[in-house]
Amino acid sequence: MTRKSPYPLWFVAPAAIIFSVLFLVPTLASFWFSLTRWDLFNAQFIGLENYEQFFKEPFLIKGLFNTVFFAAVTSALKTTLGLLLAVLLTSGIFAQGFLRVLVFFPVLVSTIGVGITFSKLMHPTKGAINVALAAIGIDGPGWLTDPALALFSVALVDVWKGIGLATLIYIAGLASISPEYYEAARIDGATRRQMFWRITVPLVRPATVTVITLSMIGGLRSFDIIWAMTKGGPGFSSDVLASVIYKQYQAGFYGLSTAGNVILFLLIAGIMLPLTARLNRKEVEQ
Repeated sequence: MTRKSPYPLWFVAPAAIIFSVLFLVPTLASFWFSLTRWDLFNAQFIGLENYEQFFKEPFLIKGLFNTVFFAAVTSALKTTLGLLLAVLLTSGIFAQGFLRVLVFFPVLVSTIGVGITFSKLMHPTKGAINVALAAIGIDGPGWLTDPALALFSVALVDVWKGIGLATLIYIAGLASISPEYYEAARIDGATRRQMFWRITVPLVRPATVTVITLSMIGGLRSFDIIWAMTKGGPGFSSDVLASVIYKQYQAGFYGLSTAGNVILFLLIAGIMLPLTARLNRKEVEQ
């Protein structure tokens, strides 16, 4: 009986070691430290107390709700607007190449820079947006100072920042559709709206799955643009889990913040695994 050579494993070993050191070990360590009250020198095991405290604090629950809301809104807008822009930018309109660059440009800009810039533009009295609205007789709202608007305002900026990537993915998806489908539809007398819903939308489904997946994961993990624009305020109205976790670290509640990290990890896994499986299953069925 011949013995299998371990030779192929040599190629897997470096990647496995790097994955274990940079991901697996820190993840397992986070689960352990979430069950303790710890600082840089000591760790006291307290069981599930951090999790119990997390779900008893109203502002932590608010951050959990805001995280899901932010991810859902930004993902829906990026998917819808990205597809519409991609269709427009592949229709042969004037200055099509320039407009593609213009749409994609915000993706290349620093997220912190975008957040700081828009926090100035959305200032309730001195911001350029409300100044422009006042010039035409409209009293602009407190984009980032009104608790009812703050999170949604940040979501709109995040969509502006990330829609270029969604559009690029959709443009690649549209380029893979054979023109013969549209020619056959025109011969049969189909309108542009019918061709959009019956040909374009079904055939760019792989691109849609990609955009939804990337947008949802990015939205659930979002922190930098929210921190740059509102720091979770006013009050806790725009706090998401990532900003809550950061504030807990700042305050020295390391065990509680680590529990928040675990909850965020489980939230992302709990949403994305079934969502991705469902989207891929529908794609296969079609």
